[in-house]
Amino acid sequence: MHWVYYFGRGLIRVLAFPFGGWKVRGTDNIPDQGPYLIISNHLHLADPPIVGASIKHKSVFIAKEELFKHRWSCFWVKNFGAFPVRRGGVDRNVIYQAEGWVKRGVSVVMFPEGTRSPNGTMQPALPGAVLIATRLNIPIVPVGITGSDKLRSLKRAFWHHPMITVNIGKPFTLPPVEGKLTKDKRRELTRIMMGHVADLLPPEYQGIYARRENAKD
Repeated sequence: MHWVYYFGRGLIRVLAFPFGGWKVRGTDNIPDQGPYLIISNHLHLADPPIVGASIKHKSVFIAKEELFKHRWSCFWVKNFGAFPVRRGGVDRNVIYQAEGWVKRGVSVVMFPEGTRSPNGTMQPALPGAVLIATRLNIPIVPVGITGSDKLRSLKRAFWHHPMITVNIGKPFTLPPVEGKLTKDKRRELTRIMMGHVADLLPPEYQGIYARRENAKD
């Protein structure tokens, strides 16, 4: 891993104190044996390093391709351990890169919603999330993050100290898929996958994956 990876994880721990509180719950839910596919809701640009610094396993991130278009952001994002994906679809290169890291024993972090929530609640996951999850065929660790949506600016965070909480759930596996991964099967697997994340969040963060919404479906 590049020095930026270790620098970034350390920086998050240092900044957590002057700019806000930081709690990590459920670290014992992740056994030492890995790797894992780690999935989380997405509230703020800082979520990837926050999640990465909260998990003891070495991990890389699937990030939107826009972050790789400018030299400055590309340097930091790439060397922190991220590789790009196009929104709305998954190309083979993304899956190959993810599989390559998994074979090296490195966990992969993914934000299935594909972008930050505009209102703090969970948004529909992109269809490519399930494709990656089923292809990697490794245990999935759900993560629910709250409070990072309050990080509107460093100045505001310095004075108001928002509490960021990272809840780590127990690993789970998706039901096996027999035959073709149809649209209906993909929708059902997405609901299962995101339901595990929603269970780690307060009701006001669960959005469309709240239990009452799932019951309506």
